[in-house]
Amino acid sequence: MVTSGQAEGVAIELERLRRAVEVGFATTRGDLALLLQRADQTDKTLGEHDKRLEALERGRWPLPSLAALTSAAALAVSLWQGAGR
Repeated sequence: MVTSGQAEGVAIELERLRRAVEVGFATTRGDLALLLQRADQTDKTLGEHDKRLEALERGRWPLPSLAALTSAAALAVSLWQGAGR
């Protein structure tokens, strides 16, 4: 049979165990909240980078078109000089 001293010991150990579990859950909740905050910050930073990249892509020079235009102008000048002789 269990004596009252043993029952009190068991009750105390159960209370300690319950407290340890509560502390563990609180720590886990805090860690999850921190991870969620970091994920939100990462999403925000990624969105800002996407906007900046789109702005850079819109503002870039169309180099292939510019090269074709320059070569056409050079051909026209060459033909004009060749016709003048």
